[in-house]
Formats: sequence, structure tokens, C-alpha cells
Amino acid sequence: MNAIEVRNLTKRFNSFTAVDHVDFDVKKGEIFGLLGPNGAGKSTTMRMLCTLTRPSEGTAKVAGYDIIKEDARVREHIGLVAEKLIMYNDLTAWENLRLYGKLYNLPEDKLEKRIDKLLKFVRMEKWKHKRVGTFSTGMKQKINVIRAMIHEPEILFLDEPTLGLDPQSTVEIRELVRRINIEQGTTMILTTHIMVEADMLCNRVGIIDRGKIVALDTPSNLKKLVSGTDTLTMEFEIPNLTTELLGNLKSVDFVVSVLQEDATHVKVRAKGEDSFDRLLDLIRKNNGKIKIVKNLEPTLEDVFIHLTGREIREDTKKASPRRRPPWGNENERGRR
Repeated sequence: MNAIEVRNLTKRFNSFTAVDHVDFDVKKGEIFGLLGPNGAGKSTTMRMLCTLTRPSEGTAKVAGYDIIKEDARVREHIGLVAEKLIMYNDLTAWENLRLYGKLYNLPEDKLEKRIDKLLKFVRMEKWKHKRVGTFSTGMKQKINVIRAMIHEPEILFLDEPTLGLDPQSTVEIRELVRRINIEQGTTMILTTHIMVEADMLCNRVGIIDRGKIVALDTPSNLKKLVSGTDTLTMEFEIPNLTTELLGNLKSVDFVVSVLQEDATHVKVRAKGEDSFDRLLDLIRKNNGKIKIVKNLEPTLEDVFIHLTGREIREDTKKASPRRRPPWGNENERGRR
């Protein structure tokens, strides 16, 4: 049974197409990931599914309700953890949760029990009466997540839930996402540009690039798309990793991609049964001296490069002006 059904979903901002005729389903009880660089159309897709902006074309059903004709019913069945924290720093954790519970017209006795249960679920009951403004970013995000769960939604949307968090908080939020899905059976749709996060959390992943779904499957099946290639990480002795050596690596036909990570480390993906030996021979001919070399298993990042021809972090470091939509357009104003 599907919790979400998306058909031909499209969003245009004047002449710019942010989401381009997207089709996918989300099964009930699964964690579905939308994976892609900044500007790929992930958040715009989520906003349409949450009824915050109308599609230019196509439609979708969320929890069995049409996002255009039955938008109010859709909102009854979903929770949204937006990229920006939605809470008031001057209110306590309990006061924030009570405020949002009241917006859903939850009865007072049920609301208080629900708040206590959720605070205990994220192990923050002892901070119940502390102001949110005194919390760390990770603690705020925990409250932000359970705020979206206050009315017991069957579908939870999470837009870049670990963005800007420190490593420890990132681990805690990912574990929280898993627990919500497993213990409460909540269907989740997660947007992220972090490959490892999608691999760890998602039952299925849709890779979105320039507004289009370019691949959709389980992480393990997606990785099979790059079978027949080797991904190697190499550490060179200083100053052997020269511009000339990098250029020669990129120029040969059996090398698919080259990513310099720092002054001594490079990640190379090569194709062919003898690619490893040929790569080492090429490096020796260019007077390169390798200290350490590792052959890695394919990752979702390798899949992205295979499908799009570029490294995802190239897009996350600076968004292309052509891909930056005019968010100030009146069509993108929130709808309630």
C-alpha cells in the first residue's frame, strides 16, 4: 500500500522549472529519500507534497488525499520538519509543544500526556521547563522533530534534518529518525544531499538532479549500477600530487572521475578489469609515489557521478545561478 503517490509533478517559476514531471510512490511504513545537490528540486517537491505551494502541473496523493483538492485533509495526516527550526526561543520546550498541539485542537488532557510521552521518547524530559533558546542546536532539532509529531501524523516529512549539526547531534538525529520509523511505523520522506545519510536511513532512494528523478531503487540496487568500476583512495607523498599528474589521470579513457580531496589525497574511479594495475602504472610513469591505496566499495556518491557525470559536492559548495529559483515569486508564498 502506498502512503504517497506522485504523478507528473511539476513546478515552474516563470521560465525556470524547479521540478520537472516527477513520478514516484512512497510505500506505507518506509523511509524514502530524495537525494541530490542543492537546487536539484528536493525541497520544492517536498513543499508541494506538504501543500505549501501548488504544482504548476501534475498532482499527488498523500495519505490518500489529493494535495490540491483536499489540501486541508493532507495537513491533518502529515508532520513537517523543515530545514529551518520552527519554534520560539523564549518559550520552554513544553510551552512550544503545547502551542503547536493547540493549533491542532488537541484536548488538554490528551495534549499533556502526548507532550510528556514525546519528551521522554527523545530523552529530554528533564529539560521540559527550560527555554528553547538555551538549548544546543542538536537539542533544538530534537524538539523540532517531536513538534512535528504532536498530532500523531502517519507521514513525516524531513527536509535536511541534520543540516548544520555537529557530528554527535547528527548521529543522535539519525538514530531518532530510525526509532520513529521502527517503533511507531511512521512513513517518512527525507531530503538530503548527504550520501551516507541516505544510505544509512532509507529503504529506497530517488536521486533527483536538475528537477528530474534520474534513478529510483534501494541503495544496494543503485550501487549495482556502477559495477565494473573500482573506486580507489590514494595518499601521495608530498609533493607528488601535482597538477600535471591530476591532468594525466583525467585524460585517460579508463578513468571515470578524479576528485582531489586535499594536498595529498585523491579519489579515483576507474573502469575495466585491469583498471587497478593500469592506474598504478600510469602514476609510476608520472613519477608519483603512493603511500597508501585503498579499494572502496561503490557508494551512492559513485552512483550520482555515474548518472550525472559530476561530483555532488561541486553543487553543494556553490549553487549554479541557472539553478537558483526566484523564491521571492508570489507563487512560492506559504499556503495554510
